[in-house]
Amino acid sequence: MVHRNAFCIRINAFFVADRAEGVTEYSGPYWNLPPYFDNSSRREYVTTVGQTVHLHCRVRNLGDRSVSWIRKRDLHILTVGILTYTNDQRFQSFHMDGSDEWTLKVRSPQTRDTGIYECQVSTEPKISLAYQLSVVVSKAKIMGNSELYIRSGSDINLTCIALQTPEPPSFIYWYREGSVINYSQRGGINVVTEKQTRTSRLLIAKAVPEDSGNYTCSPSNSDDASVFVHVIQGEQPAAMQHGGTSRHYVRQWTLVMILLCCFGDR
Repeated sequence: MVHRNAFCIRINAFFVADRAEGVTEYSGPYWNLPPYFDNSSRREYVTTVGQTVHLHCRVRNLGDRSVSWIRKRDLHILTVGILTYTNDQRFQSFHMDGSDEWTLKVRSPQTRDTGIYECQVSTEPKISLAYQLSVVVSKAKIMGNSELYIRSGSDINLTCIALQTPEPPSFIYWYREGSVINYSQRGGINVVTEKQTRTSRLLIAKAVPEDSGNYTCSPSNSDDASVFVHVIQGEQPAAMQHGGTSRHYVRQWTLVMILLCCFGDR
C-alpha cells in the first residue's frame, strides 16, 4: 500500500484548459495544476449612473495565487483578494470561501467609470481576463413639444419613453405639479405602460382648464421628463395638440418606434 501511494503521488497529470489567449496544454504534478479562467462568465456589463453593478470573474485551480481587479485605462490596482487598494471606496471585492468566483462591486457608478477592467491572477507570467463596463445616462422623453396647448374638451395624450435603459423600468409614474396623478379624484384618466418597449401613455379625456399644469413622467431607472400643458378655450395656438385625431397618434408612435430602434437595445 505504501508503494502504491508513493506511485500515485508521482503520477503526472495532463491538463487542458481554455484561457483568454487560447488552449494551453499542461503536463505536471496533479497538485500543481495551473489556474485558468472559466470563460462562461459574462464579459460585458451595461448599467445606468448610480445603479450598483457586479463584475463576476471565475478562476479554476487558483491554489495559493491571488486575484486582483485592475482598471485598464490607468493600470490602477483596485483590489487584491478581498482587500481594496484604492481610495475610492466605491470599489469592493467579494469572495466566498470554497468558491471559484471573485466579484468586483462598483457602487454608484458614474460615466467616467466606463472602460475595461481586468481580473488578474498572480501567476508567472500573470494571466488576465478583460471585462467591459459601460455606464450610461438614462433619460425619459415625453414625445412632442415641451409646452402643449390643448383645447378644452379635447383629450390630453402624452407618451413617455425611457431611453438607454439596460433593463426595462419596473414602473413608470406620472405626476402633475409634483403629485402622483390621482385617478379617484377625476374620471377619464387612463395610463397604459409597456415595460418591454419602455413606454407609457397617459390619456386624460375631455380636458378642462383645471387640468393645466406641469406633467412629469418618472421611470424607475431613468431621469424624469416634464411637459407643461395649457388647457384653453377659444382659438388654438400654433402649438395646439389636436386631442383625439388619428394623425397625432400616428406621428407620436412613429417617433416612438424610431427612438426604440436607435436606443432600445443599447
